[in-house]
Amino acid sequence: MGSDAITHSYKNNKPKKWLTEQIPGEVNELFDTGSSIGAYIIFPNNRVEGKHTINQARGINSLVDDRFDLTVECIRLFYLGQENPLYSTLLRYKKFLDLFEDFLGYIRIFLLDDLIDDDHHVKFYLPFDGFKTRPTFSDISQYLLYKKGVINFINSRNERIENYIKLLPIL
Repeated sequence: MGSDAITHSYKNNKPKKWLTEQIPGEVNELFDTGSSIGAYIIFPNNRVEGKHTINQARGINSLVDDRFDLTVECIRLFYLGQENPLYSTLLRYKKFLDLFEDFLGYIRIFLLDDLIDDDHHVKFYLPFDGFKTRPTFSDISQYLLYKKGVINFINSRNERIENYIKLLPIL
């Protein structure tokens, strides 16, 4: 297993420099929020068949672009048996995903509840078109909307983790 940052500020992403260099304070705030415990998750880090791990695949797939909301949507669709940009990668890690029985089990184990709605659908950071087009930022306002969604999720998850820890018995 290996840890993976689930918050991406795109601070050092060359193709997005045109955007991030215009709003360095906003980018740095998101980067800093991404340094908290709620901004990390574990994925298997063993390479199966010499192919990309889940973390690697989500980082290089242009329809996911290392966004965690889109990664979780791929996981949701995987549990439903539906094709998605990460399906073949997730299939290689089926034994890992089977540990959680279903999508809701996965969400609950990793305390990701704040990223789904009452109907167990993903709350996307930006409008979502079902993986028909690449997720990009057309302007600063889109980045700021993305940033707001990510920070709200990470702050909520940090609080959820803190509350969970308070319930653990003291050894």
